[in-house]
Amino acid sequence: MSVISLLRQRRAVRNLKPDLVEEDKIHALLEAAVLAPNDRLREPWHFYVIQGAAKQRYEDLARRYLEQRFPTKPNLVAESLKVVTATPLVIVVTSDIIADDEASSKDNEYAVACAIHSMWLAANELGLGLVWRTRGVGLVHDERMREFIGNPDNKKVVGTLFVGYPAEETPATARTPPREKTTFLR
Repeated sequence: MSVISLLRQRRAVRNLKPDLVEEDKIHALLEAAVLAPNDRLREPWHFYVIQGAAKQRYEDLARRYLEQRFPTKPNLVAESLKVVTATPLVIVVTSDIIADDEASSKDNEYAVACAIHSMWLAANELGLGLVWRTRGVGLVHDERMREFIGNPDNKKVVGTLFVGYPAEETPATARTPPREKTTFLR
């Protein structure tokens, strides 16, 4: 399959079956991630694979977060938690922070974004669905996530990936043609 075809097939898959993701497929996703381009080959990523008892602790953490954030909206909390509880595999991805070097730290974040995208493309090939969450139940911007993964001082959480087998086909979304977003300077 061509790269362009693969990119056209990539989807944010939010509705997942509860079926466990096989260990070999998890390793294939991680292998795809580490092939991403990265400045000076710093390989600035770290992956926290959340399964089993840790997944239950993550669900509890997400529940507390949502209840605190939306105390008067129990239906919103319940709907948001369905995403977490139905997802069989969660992977938190961090980027290395380089002390006193903001530019390199930012480059590291870009590399981690590429690693996540590589995982996204590999997931499709493996028959898996994936969605990259940076807000809400992804807890990317919440200090509780850092505590959950062990408070690594030199790491920034870039994304929480919800991975599993798609429960249904996800239709393509319309995209703005590149000609409407491009300026050629000559």
